[in-house]
This record gives sequence, C-alpha cells and structure tokens, in this order.
Amino acid sequence: MKFLDLAKVYIRSGGGGGGCVSFRKEKYIEYGGPNGGDGGKGGSVYAEGVEGLNTLIDFRYQQHFFAKNGIPGMGAQRTGADGENIILKVPVGTEILDEDQETMIADISEVGQRVLLAKGGNGGFGNLHFKSSTNQAPRRANPGQEGVERTLWLRLKLIADAGLLGMPNAGKSTFLAASSNARPKIADYPFTTLHPNLGVVGVDNAEFVVADIPGLIAGASEGRGIGDRFLGHVERCSMLLHLVDGTAEDVVEDYETIIGELEAYGGHLADKPRVTALNKVDALDEDERAEKLAALEKASGGKVMQMSGVSQEGLQDVLRAVRAEIEDDRLRIKQAEEGEPEAWRP
Repeated sequence: MKFLDLAKVYIRSGGGGGGCVSFRKEKYIEYGGPNGGDGGKGGSVYAEGVEGLNTLIDFRYQQHFFAKNGIPGMGAQRTGADGENIILKVPVGTEILDEDQETMIADISEVGQRVLLAKGGNGGFGNLHFKSSTNQAPRRANPGQEGVERTLWLRLKLIADAGLLGMPNAGKSTFLAASSNARPKIADYPFTTLHPNLGVVGVDNAEFVVADIPGLIAGASEGRGIGDRFLGHVERCSMLLHLVDGTAEDVVEDYETIIGELEAYGGHLADKPRVTALNKVDALDEDERAEKLAALEKASGGKVMQMSGVSQEGLQDVLRAVRAEIEDDRLRIKQAEEGEPEAWRP
C-alpha cells in the first residue's frame, strides 16, 4: 500500500427537505384542515478514527464527499426521511485542517473518536406546524436549510513510541529491519527511504513502535530534501533515536546538522528525550571507533552508544535504552494526569 500523509477533500452536508403545504380532503369532511408534514433533516459529514489504517491513500482516489439531502414533507402529516450521513474513516493521528492548512479543526487521536465536520440542514416546517386558532388554513411552509460546503486538508502524523533520526544512509532502515519484522528498502545510496516506515520492536518481553522517516540534510527546514515533510510524524513520539553514521568523514558535523534542523523545525522536537548512537561501528577499527565516539560525546554533552545494524553489535543495549526512555515518558504522562510530582532521578 502506498503511503500518503496529506490529502485534500471537499465535503458538503445535505440540505434539509422543504415543508409541505397540504390540506385534508376526504368525503363528508368539509373542513379537513392543514396536514402538510415537515421536511427531513439533511445528512451530516463526520470524521472517525479507525483501526487498521496508517495512510491516507484512500483519499487520493476519492476527494468529494456529499451527504444526501433530506426528503421533503408530504401530505397526511408525513415527515420526510432524513438524509444519510457520511463518515470519513481516517487513521488515528490524523489532523483535520481548514482550507488555509493552518487552522486546526480536529485531531483524531483515539480509535472511535468522531468529529462533526459539516452539519446537515434542518428540514422546513409544513403548513400543519403553522395552524392556530386565528390561522386555521395556513398556506405557507418553510424551505429546508441549505447544507454546508467546505474544503479541508487531512494531515497524518503517525503515532509511534520512538522516532528514528539521522542523515541519509545513516542506517535507520537497517536498524528497523534488524530489530523488527518490518522490511524497508535498503540500498547503498542516499534517500533510499522515500516514505515513513513503522516497525514493532521487542526487547525483554516488551514491545514498542518505531517510526523510520526519510533522512534529513542541511537546510531541510527551508525545504531542501524530503525529510522535512515527514518530521511531523515524530512529533508524537515519546523519544527520538538519533543514529550517526560512523563511516562519515565528520560525525560531529552530521550530528550538529540534525540537531540544527530539529531546532529550526520548531515545536518541542528539540526538547524530546534522545538516545544518540554511533552506527556502523563494525566498519571501524578500534582507534577510529574511540576517536569518533569521544568527539561525538563531546559534541552531544552526554553518553553515546555504539551499535551496528548489520552485525547487531550493541543492538540490544540500544533497544533497552530506548525502552527505558519510553517507559519514563509514560510515567511522566501518568503522573501529570494524576497531578503527582515527577519522581526525582539522579
């Protein structure tokens, strides 16, 4: 299935049915009186989060969603039928934006969450509704309300526990393939990954979801390359795993490039917990490994782990560190919801 994380849709709710002007006409009944029924309500347009979807590809082939109009009222006090609603089934993590692509209308964050996008018009009153002691034969009825027409954007931000960051060809896809059942494209040239991949990773009888996004390059926040289009997918991650290519000429420059792009992107990406790992160490001798590790630790100001996705050296240690950060984040969220202070950690 092709990945698509941005789609434009056109929606319109149904108009209400018009009221009916009618009078009772039966033999031996001289003054039957009004009996026109009300019109039915127009159908509404909803968006609902569902399981089993992780792309907006369905909205590439169908962009127009028009709900049915309400049926007009009829004689003999018959009310028209309501128009059928339309439900846009979207993946969990979908943001619904107005036509300007900036105004947030809704954020579908849970399965079963339903949001009203366009309300159907009310049906008009029939002449029976206007009957009174002073107006016993009303000859007027209301038309139904018109439907609402809107142009919306759907933007998907995948929900994962950990997000992979790194320069093109840093070994992110190899890491995902070595640690999960995902099978992303792997090749010896940059920008092998053209769309995000998800993998379920297991370590020590615990599982978490990892998102692999296309590599970033300098200037990504200004539109260079393709990775900036997908940084939104790691906004919802609990933590970030930053892989640095150990075979690069300047590992410090690669590290600082990614950190600079996170800060330029804005939001809270740069403040998220991170685990930094020097990747492809199987291709380095002991002196090169020690030199690049020391330089990277000095630049990052913290501990840097070593690993290789090919030989799987240090892979389990990295996964355990990622799992620890995810569990810490879940604990912080739980404490915040319960109003408890965060536990102090040395």
